[in-house]
Amino acid sequence: MTDNIQNLAAYDPFADTGEDNELQIKGNIHIRIQQRNGRKTLTTVQGLPSDLDPKRILKAFKKDFACNGTIVQDEELGEVIQLQGDHRTKIHQFLIDYEIAAKDQIKIHGF
Repeated sequence: MTDNIQNLAAYDPFADTGEDNELQIKGNIHIRIQQRNGRKTLTTVQGLPSDLDPKRILKAFKKDFACNGTIVQDEELGEVIQLQGDHRTKIHQFLIDYEIAAKDQIKIHGF
């Protein structure tokens, strides 16, 4: 009779489900926007393939988009490219045009 009562069993919905809890999903490139102060924004790009040189990509971004940028080393996410301004759609198109990533591998976040 006690075997039929399942709602009394200890169940933790927040227990580890066996999935990876990493913020960076392998194979996807994440483009995010962060609000600074007032109208100022930062566009961040993470998850670029490791065989690409982030310094050369940053240089191309800065030249094409006429903005400033930097590479930030993050403990969890690795190298993250930061650009001044909102360049989400431009970066998306740049990555597709130069065949760095396929359209379904790029995720745009924000607003």
